Parts: sequence; C-alpha cells; structure tokens
Amino acid sequence: MSNELEFLSRRVASGKLSRRDFLGRAAALGIAAPFANALLSSAARAAGPVKGGTLKAGLVGGESTNSLDPALMMTQVPFAFGKCWGELIVELSPDGKLENRIAEEIDSSDDAKTWTLKIRDGVEFHNGKTVTAEDVAATLERHSDEKSKSGALGYMKGIETIKASGKEVVLTLKEANADLPYLLSDYHLIVQPNGGKDKPDAGISAGPYVVKTNEPGVRHGGERFANYWQGDKMGHADQIEVIVINDATARTAALQGGQVNMINRVEPKIVDLIKRVPGVTIRNHAGPGHYVFIMHCNTAPFDNNDLRMALKLAIDREEMLTKVLRGYGSLGNDFPINASYPLFSEIEQRKYDPDKAKFHYKKSGHDGTVLLRTSDVAFPGAVDASQLFQQSAAKAGIKIELKREPGDGYWNEVWNKQPFCASYWGGRSTQDQMYSTAYLSTADWNDTRFKRPDFDKMVLAARAELDEAKRKQMYHDMAVMVRDEGGLILPMFNQFIDATGAKVDGWVDDPHQELMNGYALAKCWLQA
Repeated sequence: MSNELEFLSRRVASGKLSRRDFLGRAAALGIAAPFANALLSSAARAAGPVKGGTLKAGLVGGESTNSLDPALMMTQVPFAFGKCWGELIVELSPDGKLENRIAEEIDSSDDAKTWTLKIRDGVEFHNGKTVTAEDVAATLERHSDEKSKSGALGYMKGIETIKASGKEVVLTLKEANADLPYLLSDYHLIVQPNGGKDKPDAGISAGPYVVKTNEPGVRHGGERFANYWQGDKMGHADQIEVIVINDATARTAALQGGQVNMINRVEPKIVDLIKRVPGVTIRNHAGPGHYVFIMHCNTAPFDNNDLRMALKLAIDREEMLTKVLRGYGSLGNDFPINASYPLFSEIEQRKYDPDKAKFHYKKSGHDGTVLLRTSDVAFPGAVDASQLFQQSAAKAGIKIELKREPGDGYWNEVWNKQPFCASYWGGRSTQDQMYSTAYLSTADWNDTRFKRPDFDKMVLAARAELDEAKRKQMYHDMAVMVRDEGGLILPMFNQFIDATGAKVDGWVDDPHQELMNGYALAKCWLQA
C-alpha cells in the first residue's frame, strides 16, 4: 500500500497525476489525509522546486504611505516585498548562521574594529549594471546619514569610516563590535545603485524579482529576474504578487477561497478553525517578536517613572497571554529580549499587582484618564489586548481611555509620534542590534523616547566587550534598566503565525521573522 502511494505521490510531483486524484486514491486505501499530504510534500521536495506560475500573498501591514525606499521600510508588506526585489550584503539562515550574499567574504581585525567586505563578482542590478564595492559603500553611507531616516541608523552610527577599494569595502568602527556581520543583515540595508542616493525609491536592486507593480496600500508585484546571481536557488514562480489585506477576516477568506497562496498574522483565536480547512497549513514558530504598549519617556504624563511603573504593574500578562495569544507565545517582562537570543539571562518576572500599581499611580500625582491609541494593525488581537489592559488597570484605580485608530496611516501618524500606543517589534538578530535600533538616544526608531546617556555608554561598552561572560552581565544590567526605568510595556512575546494554501511547497520554518524571514514568496513554489 505504501509503495503504491509513494509511486503515485512522485507522479503528482512530476505533474503526471492531479492532487485530487491522489487524495481520492489514498482515501480509498483508508489513508488519513494528513499522512497523504505529508507524502506529497516529501515527494515534491525530492523532485525539487517547480518553476512557473504566480505566487500570491495576502498580507496585513500595507499603507498608502509606503515607499520602496529601503530606509523607510517599517511594516510587513514593504518588508516582505523588499525581500523579493532587494539583495542584502549578508543574511541569516534559519539556523542563525551567516550566509554571504553580495559580500563573498567578511573578515575583521583582531580587535574587531576594522572589517573588510569582499564583494562578489558577477552580481547584476535589475538595470543591467554590475554591483560594485562603490555601490555597497554608498548604501552603507546613506543609511548612516540622519537625513535618510533609516531604521538601521541606530547602529550604523557606530561606523566611523566607509571606504571602497577595488572589490573591497573597508569599515572602521568607532568601537569594537564582534556582531557587525549580523547587523549588516538588517532588512533595510538593501544594496542599490549608488546606494540609492540618486533615487532611493526606484525599487532597483539585485534580488530575484524585478518590481513591476507598486501601488502602496493596494498591491505590489514582480517578475522573475532572468539574470539573478543565485540562479535556481530563489525566484521559482514566474511572478509574485503581494495584495494588501489588512482586515483579518478578509485575509483568511482570501486564503480559503484560493485568491492568495499564503497569508501572515493569522489571529491566534482562529488558528484551530483554520487548521480544519482542507489544504491549508498553519505555519507557526517562536522567535524574538513581541507585542507592546509604548510610552514616550519625555512626554507628560509619561515622563514620570512612577506613572510608567504603575501602568507596568497594572497589566495582567497571564490573562493577556491566555486570551489574546491562546498559548501561541510566552510572557514578556518589559525588556525586548527573550531566550531566542544567545546571551539572554533570566530576570525576576514582573506580575500583575493592582495594589502596587495603585501606590505608584498615587505617588505619580497624575489625575484623570490616560489615553492609549490602538488599532487592528498594531498586532493580531491588539484591540482585545488594549481592552483587557483597560479592565485590569481599572482595578488599580487607573482609567485608560482607548482610541481605536484606522489601520491606514497608523505607522506614520501614530507609532513613533503619539506618546502611548500599541505596537509590535519583530526582534533583531542580536541584542546589540535590538538595543541599538530602538533604545539608543540617537536611534530614529527609539519609539519610547528612552534617551539616557548612561544607557548609551552601556550599549557601546557591551558592543566592544569580547569576553562573553562579561558581555552577558552587561546585557543583564541593560535589561534591568529598560525594564525598571524605560517606557516599554511588554506583556508577551508572540509566535509568528502564517498560513499557506494547498499547492505551496518549499516552506522552511525560520525563527527570525514571519513568512520565512520575509523570503516565503522568493523561496517557495507552487506544486504542479
């Protein structure tokens, strides 16, 4: 029986038998659908990627204000589409190892202050020009410039000089940093002709797809780049399309109806229902992503640490984890690091304590309501989470007023502008990158306005410390400072929950971000 099914599964993989006929034969033999589908997946992988077709994704996280400028990418749609048309200097593999892309080799001096990037030969931009060391250097220069407003600016400022010479780019750092190659995997650092200095939103790089459609907030599309340097490793579909579907119900319906082949941000409360849909597969995995409420430490009334502490103690994390994430996550502790980072260390878990919250609230001297802005696009279940926060805070005598903001414009008009709102972070590859991106005083994405010179010094010192034990202790001390004095309320770390349709193959779980760290459209394919 098994031999017959294996034979038939290979025929499906080669396009000689339909999936429906295979499943019908399996049912006739009394084989359960999950086992039959597993056989099909194994056969498809053995046969290798299938070329052709149009691979479509329905994604939340797109706005009419989105830009193809990599420096300004901040939400899920630009992130995922950028991984289709953009090429990076280096990338993280699913197992956390560095994978050289445009940089063929990366070497450092013994003190980790001078780094040399050897640029790969034969990599072509979509406009036909060859990628040069000068292009890579110009890319890094632009993201080091405050005028770029780059999300990578926080740690790029640690580079003192950038020089291109022949096929090499030499970086000299202000302080030693053994993590530099990991920082260069930041998704903002898409290599562009002349670094994007001439036209940063042109959408030209050296990735597997060429931009053909760009309708911010509506749809984006690309065609396979014939001269892609990695050949058959990525870009299996002839075309890819990202359709912006910010409404969770509509997104799920599009997957069920076959209008799209994959979706992101499946809400935990409907995961069990989606699992029952024939042909649909839930793709969930833990990682560094976290859902948060952020307060601006330099804006009244949140410039008072007693008020910030009162709000941190007034949130019932266990209830939120149970009711919002339904077990697809873990408790947060008001600092942005969890066990997915190698130098993580445990800190006493903060718990819901309405009495202590009431004490700090009274001590703060604040009277009246606290305005919290929230939206469906902030994170899956953000509105429900905000309502739970409102209820738990009320038991401490704190009145939270909720303002539900529209999804379109939330990331440009609310996040990083309004003093108290719901948000999310996907996490970063290292602790230094996370803290440098969001907590350094000079970081453009310092969304809690946590601007402390003493903390900045700790970041730079940890970056330069090559003794692992000492560095781990430094990160512990930094976490305690953010937890007890910062503007971050982090109730939970989320799992990334995506879903794929019946014919999608090539999926590999990647803990770094949703949608295979953004590469699902570029690396997956449609079965014949």
